Amino acid sequence: MIANVLIALAAGCASALMFASIASGALISLVLFYLSPLPLMVAAMGWGPLTAALGGTLAALALGAIFSSSYGLAFALTIALPAWWLGHLALLGREVGPPSAPGAPPALEWYPLGRILIWIAAFAALTTIGALLTLGLDAATITATLRRGLLRILGVKDGTTPSSGAETVIDALIAMAPAAAAIITMLTLTLNLWLAGKVTATSGRLHRPWPDMKAAALPPLTLAALAFALAICFAGGLPAIMAQIVVAALMMAYALVGFAVLHTLTLALKARPLWLSCTYAIMLVFGWPVVAMAALGLADAIFGLRQRYLQRHTPPPLAPHP
Repeated sequence: MIANVLIALAAGCASALMFASIASGALISLVLFYLSPLPLMVAAMGWGPLTAALGGTLAALALGAIFSSSYGLAFALTIALPAWWLGHLALLGREVGPPSAPGAPPALEWYPLGRILIWIAAFAALTTIGALLTLGLDAATITATLRRGLLRILGVKDGTTPSSGAETVIDALIAMAPAAAAIITMLTLTLNLWLAGKVTATSGRLHRPWPDMKAAALPPLTLAALAFALAICFAGGLPAIMAQIVVAALMMAYALVGFAVLHTLTLALKARPLWLSCTYAIMLVFGWPVVAMAALGLADAIFGLRQRYLQRHTPPPLAPHP
């Protein structure tokens, strides 16, 4: 028990320091800020969700005392809560059958990866919407606040009118900003959870087998939720902005599933490592080809690409011996 408390204290301190480093304005602080859920996720997956909950609570209280209560609340809702809950889900399992042998542990079914992706998308959408609502409670106020912040970043003085070309670029950036924020949050939470799993597995403290990433699939109702959010995007105003954030998060979830589909469909290729390496390199350099991965994930959800591929390439069962 004492060891778990010390681990919680260490994880909370590390996460709080990484979160607060953004106040320095240094470039490296941005990396530390995005990795701030990692210590709490490692604590959750290696020492249990209660340890992460304790560490996150202590860190939020410390940040609230040092900076402000709103700062501590922001840490609790955007860092500590997702780290605790996702770490809990990663270790969540249920018995599905008797033990394979006397004295062996019972057969377990672990929480599906696709459902974890949906939770990550939900956290990304909710935290982004919450951040926007701190800027204003209507679309016009939010847009005006984003415009002022962007003009300040670009060094445009107050009262100065940008050129028509710059105005078009600024309008496009403002329109894309909420969706881009949701995508970045989605990616960082997914990366942190993967890194936490790797750290705990390497240390021998991961109390579950490593999942088959190629089998990740989103629940069927996700398509209906995506279609509904797309329809709300045409409503205009604040509901449209919120719907765009939800669409961006869900499309990013389908893009991650698209990578799982790609890994499955290339199983029979002799130069598979080369093809996969080139694909990931293109994604990192250009970014926009991730749309193809989202389309691949959607196609798999609609047409069952992986299931058809595995049915064609799975060898028939061996005939029983006479």
